Amino acid sequence: QVRLVESGGGLVQAGGSLRLSCTASGSTFSDYSMAWFRQTAGQDREFLALIMLRSGFRDVVDSVKGRFTISGDNDKNTVYLQMTRLKPEDTAIYYCAFKNGWAGRMPNTFASWGQGTQVTVSS
Repeated sequence: QVRLVESGGGLVQAGGSLRLSCTASGSTFSDYSMAWFRQTAGQDREFLALIMLRSGFRDVVDSVKGRFTISGDNDKNTVYLQMTRLKPEDTAIYYCAFKNGWAGRMPNTFASWGQGTQVTVSS
């Protein structure tokens, strides 16, 4: 079982930036997927971005492309989500997710989840 620890959420004004971090510990394969999702009350969990840590392959949803950047540190088993030009509608709980191998965008394919970190963007 892989454990995920997230950090970096908080309160920011519209137009500001935040960087989220997520570190995985436990047993991993030669390549694995780490992704970011977000969720607001009453809504489904929304895929934002994915990276495969060894190969560097990335997938970012169009709605945040150009504002959000996913990156990873292979040696630290850590993934980052750099968020810029934040908008009030970006307010949500942000979750990190993990799967050995390829995962895709569907939440139910991921094996491990972080505890979530709140991001609040004020107008």
